[in-house]
Amino acid sequence: MSPRDRPAGVDAARFLLPYPASQIGELPGDLPVAVWDGTGVRPGIESLAAVEFFVVPYTFTHAALPLLPRLPALRVVQSLSAGVEELGRHIPDGVVLCNAAGVHDASTAELAVTLTLAALRGVPESVRHQDRAQWLTGFRPALADRTVLLVGYGSIGSAVEARLGAFECEVLRVARSARESTHGPVHSVSRLPELLPRADVVVLTVPLTADTRGLADADFLALMREGALLVNVSRGPVVDTQALLAELGTGRLSAALDVTDPEPLPAGHPLWRAPNTLITPHVGGTTSAFLPRALRLIRAQLLRYLQGEPLANTVPPRVP
Repeated sequence: MSPRDRPAGVDAARFLLPYPASQIGELPGDLPVAVWDGTGVRPGIESLAAVEFFVVPYTFTHAALPLLPRLPALRVVQSLSAGVEELGRHIPDGVVLCNAAGVHDASTAELAVTLTLAALRGVPESVRHQDRAQWLTGFRPALADRTVLLVGYGSIGSAVEARLGAFECEVLRVARSARESTHGPVHSVSRLPELLPRADVVVLTVPLTADTRGLADADFLALMREGALLVNVSRGPVVDTQALLAELGTGRLSAALDVTDPEPLPAGHPLWRAPNTLITPHVGGTTSAFLPRALRLIRAQLLRYLQGEPLANTVPPRVP
């Protein structure tokens, strides 16, 4: 075992990481690291009294939360998720929280386009017909010549647009505030009432905040044109589930959801049976693209910290 690749529990560890330093690479050879990947027993608190920098294992936020208030030297928490709304509620005062912006862009953008194409072209129905050995054909809407509205135009929204470039569709962009992008104008969220009726596909890529919780409510959905598709790859509570169920029940809209509210979706929940609805179990970021990008982020952040440079992806402190 390399002296850098210590199991969680080694005295004087300053960095608690989910991967060995040898796997992260390009770090100082004497970096005092303890390793905990989120599985098994949490590391002993006494042995981690010197931990300053904690990288929370991906998908193991709940297991990590009890550690946070018990690390007296903690200065930085690095999440490996793009959204940190749950983790942010537990960060001790004075501790810097960083998210994983950029790590999940490629995977999430791929899934957003996949859900869009699958829903428009009726892939779920074709799979069901295949299971029954039924050869049923018919016309379906194409993505070509359609208008796609991206609600949220950060790194993930931009990555979605980059992948839409080959599909011969018009793209509209909305963010918290208006600006210009390399692809064209980004409209303010205040323009949604004007833009929603123009869109055949609405893709949600916003973070979950006080402003975006319930953003896609009954009024939002009512403004979408008949036959439009809602794609949600952000967070479940961005959509008002009851309002969406009401629209799906009439057949006026369809939906493709990687995230839901509640989540995980209980077995008896009506969303499972809603017509024209495609659901995936929050798998936007869990692909082979995750690990190399996560390792690059961890490496870059550790080097910034060691060199006294500003960290990337810092999240504003939670307002009480």
